[in-house]
Amino acid sequence: MRTFGMTPSPLGPLCCVSEDQRLVRVAMENQRHLPDPSTFGQPSTVPIDVASQLEDYFAGRRQTFELAIALEGTPFQCEVWEALRGIPYGELTTYGELAAALGRPRAVRAVAQAVGRNPLSIIVPCHRVVGADGSLTGFAGGLDRKRALLALEGADRRDEARSVTRSATTAVHCTKG
Repeated sequence: MRTFGMTPSPLGPLCCVSEDQRLVRVAMENQRHLPDPSTFGQPSTVPIDVASQLEDYFAGRRQTFELAIALEGTPFQCEVWEALRGIPYGELTTYGELAAALGRPRAVRAVAQAVGRNPLSIIVPCHRVVGADGSLTGFAGGLDRKRALLALEGADRRDEARSVTRSATTAVHCTKG
C-alpha cells in the first residue's frame, strides 16, 4: 500500500511517499514535475528512518542515506538516477560528464531531463549536477533550494566537476513508470 507523510526541513515541508517498505518520492512544496497528489496514497506518518536520516542530513551529521528506495521511471531514467547516487557528498558533476559516465556523451539533454524528473530529491542527489560552466541550472525544487543544499554540503562551483562513480549502499528497485 502506498502512503505519504510530511516531515519538516530547512527547505520547507517534505512530502515522503512510501510503498512496500520502500521510499518512492521525496517532494518539495511547489516542485516542478509532480504527479497528481492523489497518486501519493493514504496519509500516514513518515517512516522513522526516513525522517531521522533527513534530519541528520540537514544537521550536517549525515552524508549518505541508507534507505530502501524504489525508483519509478523508464529504464533510461532509472539508469540516470542510479548514476546520481554515485556523486559524493559535497562534490559536483556536470550534465555532460554524467552523460559521458553513462556511455552516452551525446545524450546531454536527455540526461538533463531525467535529472529534472528525479522523484527522490535530496536522497538521490540531483542537486549536485551543474551546467558545463559550473553554473547552477535547473532544479525541480528551485534554484534557491539547490543553492541551499550545495551550501549545506560545502560544495563549491567549479568549471571542472568531478567524475561520477556508482554507489550501491542500499537496496534499489526500478519499475517502469
